[in-house]
Amino acid sequence: MSQAAAPVLDTPAIPRKPGAARHGAGPALMLGALGVVYGDIGTSPLYAFKEAVRAATAGGAPVPMAATGAVSLILWALILIVSLKYAVLILRADNRGEGGIVAMLALLGARHAEARTRQALLLTVGLVGAALLYGDGAITPAISVLSAIEGLKVEAPGLSRFVVPITLAILVGVFAVQRKGVAVIGQVFGPVMLVWFVVLALMGVGGIVHAPQILSAANPLKAVEFVTHAGWHVSFAMMGAAFLAVTGGEAMYADLGHFGASAIRKAWFCLVLPALVIHYFGQGALLIVEPDAIESPFYRLAPAWAHYPLIGLATLAAVIASQAVISGVFSLTQQAIQLGFMPPMRVVHTASEERGQIYVPAVNWLLALATIAAVLIFGSSDALAGAYGIAVSALMAITTLLAALVALKWGYNPIAVFALNGAFLVIDLVFLSANSVKLFEGGWFPLVLAFTVAFLMLTWMTGNRLLEQKRKTLRQPEEAFLAALKANPPITLPGTSAFLSAGIHGIPLPMVRLVERSHALHQRVLIVTVLYEEDPVIATKDRAEVTRITDDIIRVTLRYGFMQSASIPEGLRCAVASGLFPGAFLEDMTYFVGHEVVIPSADHPGMSVWREGLFAFLKRNAERSGAHFCIPARQVVEVGTEIEI
Repeated sequence: MSQAAAPVLDTPAIPRKPGAARHGAGPALMLGALGVVYGDIGTSPLYAFKEAVRAATAGGAPVPMAATGAVSLILWALILIVSLKYAVLILRADNRGEGGIVAMLALLGARHAEARTRQALLLTVGLVGAALLYGDGAITPAISVLSAIEGLKVEAPGLSRFVVPITLAILVGVFAVQRKGVAVIGQVFGPVMLVWFVVLALMGVGGIVHAPQILSAANPLKAVEFVTHAGWHVSFAMMGAAFLAVTGGEAMYADLGHFGASAIRKAWFCLVLPALVIHYFGQGALLIVEPDAIESPFYRLAPAWAHYPLIGLATLAAVIASQAVISGVFSLTQQAIQLGFMPPMRVVHTASEERGQIYVPAVNWLLALATIAAVLIFGSSDALAGAYGIAVSALMAITTLLAALVALKWGYNPIAVFALNGAFLVIDLVFLSANSVKLFEGGWFPLVLAFTVAFLMLTWMTGNRLLEQKRKTLRQPEEAFLAALKANPPITLPGTSAFLSAGIHGIPLPMVRLVERSHALHQRVLIVTVLYEEDPVIATKDRAEVTRITDDIIRVTLRYGFMQSASIPEGLRCAVASGLFPGAFLEDMTYFVGHEVVIPSADHPGMSVWREGLFAFLKRNAERSGAHFCIPARQVVEVGTEIEI
């Protein structure tokens, strides 16, 4: 059985405004947010400021002047993009407390796109945005770990040739431990990042003391003056590099459901933002005093005795940042599968008490290959900086656009929405344009990954739609099936059979085939359909809906949210517990599941034959429906069917 598309939910008469956060803002949540939400942006000081100053000095600007301009640009990027846009605005666009671009697409009902061109365009844009996170997921671990290990060059230049091998060893280890789960390791993420941000602030204070004139960079005119006088090529290169300081800000929205808006905001404004700002000012002050420190301002900002401990702490912070991104990709994949954007894959829950702790083997190792390829292709954090930023800036622009559509759907004043989101969209597009300069320097790498994933998503969705259209023509109407049973009664088998169906009408093809070929049917029959709704979570009391076709044939519709894992045995037990049908139906249960072989054909309208072949390949290698819906293998009988699309 393929995953059924959920119906569009009814829109309330009064537009739904953003609800209150489901979480408080206690110290534990704030500490957890430090390790998960802010790991990526927290390691940006390892490379962002250095790249911004290098881009500025490449145009001939003196290092002290470039440092002041870079600090001012980074400061106001953090304020405008992360603080105002994400922390204040985007966090309000929650889907019943959940965040992330897939949750936003579900909120907008974008997956029901076949009937409307506008919705189809919205879906395409949204899926590209979701796919960009995969490109980000490949680059972030590579550049974070590389930039941390490159600290060895400061103390021991002779070790330079070992930087890439050490980085690869660490990354292989990070991806290898994913199958073990991160429950225990996760407990130390927050405390380690707390130490990291405190160290960043202390390092920054030490630099500012030696050159307090760097504080003039707080004036936004310093950034404006430098950008307007440096020439467009230098300015664009500098803005593209400075944007690296805000990469990771999108995690605030992606992890909204884990920590809540209040804890995320308080952690940002009370610790993360002050620590980052102080540290960037410290690096700027260092270059005013020591312009030759441009090769490694992060490590040169620390006293010599602290370099090796700092390399260790930076490596640990980079691993945490990598882990947070990898976990985010797993979560995104699960949501995309539930909503029908991707083929079913094996999802392993690594902690029974935490639904968010999952492991997706196929995605883990594909992401590992992409990350290792990035390290081998680019070889240094300087080269990787050219590949980093373009995917995130495009994602941020898409998020701003979708957030505006959410605000309009909720009934906010269109003029206010266009003015506010329009202003942020202009900022996003400026940074996207600046990062596009790096397209041939490495920016192509995450874009190739992203567009490959987006293309596969669109192919899967389109193929599934064509397949369901074909299924509808093959399903027998209930009245005709019942008439056939009455005219030619089948042999009655003891026990109960459950037939999985992707539709909520008609008799599923495996059931028709079984009666046709064996002339037998169990004494009790369930027709089971699983629907994933646009809500993140569906309460247990609303899990099952039952329709009696006859006394012994019952249709059961099970509803799950896109953040939940569907289990048909659990759903049927919920139905029995609610008194929707007798418990005897669950005794001696046999599940009949359709095993569909897709045959590409040029004789039917839809996709080109080669895309239909790609869809057939994805269908053939997707996780079996029985395993996907947690049905014990010993109770599953597959009924094969060839379907031509």
